[in-house]
Amino acid sequence: ILPKATMQDSFQKYFLVGSNQAQTKHRVLKIDRTEPKDLVIIDDKHVYNHQEVRELLSRLDLGNRTKIGQKGSSGLSRAVSAFGIVGFVRFLEGYYIVLITKRRKMADIGGHSIYKIEDTSMIYIPNDSVRITHPDEARYCQFLFTCFPFSDTYSYDLSHSLQYNLTLLQRPYELWSSAASSAEEEVHTQSKQDSFDIFEDEGLPTQVVYGLQNEPYYKYVWNGKLLERVKDIVHHDWLMYIIHGFCGQSKLLIYGRPVYITLIARRSSKFAGTRFLKRGANCEGDVANEVETEQIVHDASVMSFTAGSYSSYVQVRGSVPLYWSQDISTMMPKPPIRLDQADPYAHVAALHFNQMLQRFGSPIIILNLVKKREKRKHEKILSEELYPAVINLNQFLPPDHWIDYIAWDMARYTKSKLCNVLDRLSMIAENVTGVLRTNCVDCLDRTNTAQFMVGKCALAYQLYALGMIDKPKLQFDTDCVRLFEELYEDHGDTLSLQYGGSQLVHRVKTYRKIAPWTQHSKDIMQTLSRYYSNAFSDADRQDAINLFLQVYQPLESKPHLWELPTDFYLHQRSTMALPQERRSYTLWWSEGTLSYLPVPYDEVTCEDNMRKMKVKRVNRFDESIDIYTEFFKPYELTSFDDTFCIAMTNSAREFMPKTVGVDPSPFTVRKPEETGKSVLGNKSSKEETLLQRKTAASAPPPPSEEAITSTSEDDSEEDRDDDGSVSQRSTPIKLLTESGESARTQEQSAREPYGLNLAKPPRLSFHHRPIFLKWISSLHPPTETFLPPSSSLPRREPVSCFTEDSIYAVCPPQADRDSRDVFESHVMTGQGQMRALCRDDMLMYREYVKNRYM
Repeated sequence: ILPKATMQDSFQKYFLVGSNQAQTKHRVLKIDRTEPKDLVIIDDKHVYNHQEVRELLSRLDLGNRTKIGQKGSSGLSRAVSAFGIVGFVRFLEGYYIVLITKRRKMADIGGHSIYKIEDTSMIYIPNDSVRITHPDEARYCQFLFTCFPFSDTYSYDLSHSLQYNLTLLQRPYELWSSAASSAEEEVHTQSKQDSFDIFEDEGLPTQVVYGLQNEPYYKYVWNGKLLERVKDIVHHDWLMYIIHGFCGQSKLLIYGRPVYITLIARRSSKFAGTRFLKRGANCEGDVANEVETEQIVHDASVMSFTAGSYSSYVQVRGSVPLYWSQDISTMMPKPPIRLDQADPYAHVAALHFNQMLQRFGSPIIILNLVKKREKRKHEKILSEELYPAVINLNQFLPPDHWIDYIAWDMARYTKSKLCNVLDRLSMIAENVTGVLRTNCVDCLDRTNTAQFMVGKCALAYQLYALGMIDKPKLQFDTDCVRLFEELYEDHGDTLSLQYGGSQLVHRVKTYRKIAPWTQHSKDIMQTLSRYYSNAFSDADRQDAINLFLQVYQPLESKPHLWELPTDFYLHQRSTMALPQERRSYTLWWSEGTLSYLPVPYDEVTCEDNMRKMKVKRVNRFDESIDIYTEFFKPYELTSFDDTFCIAMTNSAREFMPKTVGVDPSPFTVRKPEETGKSVLGNKSSKEETLLQRKTAASAPPPPSEEAITSTSEDDSEEDRDDDGSVSQRSTPIKLLTESGESARTQEQSAREPYGLNLAKPPRLSFHHRPIFLKWISSLHPPTETFLPPSSSLPRREPVSCFTEDSIYAVCPPQADRDSRDVFESHVMTGQGQMRALCRDDMLMYREYVKNRYM
């Protein structure tokens, strides 16, 4: 995908010039500006080099100059610089082009950079002479891009998991030979016409490899409808698919060895919306607030997918797959749950779990965290409907592929003084072998904590599989878990803001019962913020989502988006049409899915999946597949700031102790006073976060049998106890005398410049005194010796690998023959004597000439 683009403006056309990272290959799109309501795009499919594109723009500039004396600008003018195309959209007037104008690098996976879209620009395509204005056009423009944190990448498919992407690369060549043979002649002929190899006479063959181009998984693509109009017109290098959710990466240092932990959350674009406006599932089996979270752990010392070590684990969260909703017209903090439609044969649940079987295979584990015992039946309604639905679906599946159902009232366990919530979640996580689907009512607070505990267990097995730890077990209060906890809370805050309108109310520390006293007031503020957002701003956010996903397309003959009483029929399209074929209630899975289980059907090399692939014949050194050349740019003069500009979410260095002499291992349990940084719940501002972390780092954890006042996210408005024991869990205040204050001031002043505490040296014992005197005498031979006979001294072996272990003489290391040859070649080159070029040098020079001048 072309990562850079510039738009040149003329009166009749827009010229969008896209280039690769090294700016050696360019493509040009011509967009007509004389059509008032139609989109006319011309892509000549030709690849220009740098010189050719400059000559083309010069000719266009000369051809678009106005006559002498005529008013108006002349030639081409540069409108905007961009990093990609989001799509094309039309409301009531003409078309707009949406361009990415600001991005920030968030993660790196195998040399593939993942960016967060921070700003966009929406440019109106028709010129002023043909524009037909409409009074409601400006209101639709305000709806689009209402603070959506999108992520994109130019060379990695974010809509699929790492396992899916690597499975395609590991398939043998024989599976692609039939598809490659049909396209090989066409691609080979085209490559012969587009390029000229000046080294053909040298007898050096062109190294050809076959690359794969795969269709994205459109369920997690958010700009699919915006690109649908031009998908079959322009070259695929222009098409960049973006996801909505979260992307974060943290760096774990294991004795200097870097390990990257990456979290990628993909929010579903089907039945998408806000908290109370989108509940349950639609008639196609898509559920509300469905998010696929993938945690990737890889050794960052090796960047390549083929040579590196990678591990991935996927979890899913989503609303309960039933026809249910909540009435928000009553302005209640907890609107009553109602079942909108009876589903005795679990039709909608069958459609949902059929999607999961196709994508993830079996087994599928459901972790249902809703309440079981309530004074007034509220959440229990969902459990009473979901469990019979799972039983009904399992009776038609083979026993080896049954859907496992785990129901656990997490809110009730939290109130108990004798139960540890996280220990129970750890036991569940240890027994999970498959894809876990977690849900509560909102899929926010309780779900995020449960997913963190499952992810913590999976992280231990991932590090164990990579050879980083000796047993698959991680403990709390270690640098590794603290780092992972903060990464997961950033993940939970982002998803909660997108769906619920506020950050997380209850965090991992809340369920560990070690949250500081300031956290309870923040929980109240987040609850009020969530209530305000649900009551007053969710409707506008829902309209913005419907407009961006093109679920609603404005027309002059239709009522406006804000005039619709409900958007139910926009997301339930099948309810307005009679089905041609009714799905079976017993054989509720898709054809072919069951025969390949436990392998997911999407990863099987069947005919349906092979149609989604395209085989491309490219040079081995082509920039589109050579990640090393694209990332490091060996032929360019680059800087470290440009090459390594990733904004890492957290690093284990921030959590490591600041004192000398403490074990630097990230798997060592730290005391509160040893930590350099502490993970705390709510993060409203940077200054407040730093203050909270200092407070939390100094506060000792309370006894585990204490009860906590708050429960789940749905109990934040009621059922709160006024127990005074909570306020006693604040930071302890130490009373010091004047001498104590001065001693601590001296200790801090010595700690700052030296990094350690200055103390009086210990008195040498009789055993260590002769050793010390012998060491002194070896450095400065005294005139008289006071050492006892050598037979009474213990024998000490030198620890250095050099033969002379002294400060006066050190033996230089021995250089091998290859190192000497490299150095001699370097000296000879400086003197003007060039050695004969080998075959590798010729290949490298050929690629340099081809990329630069051809």
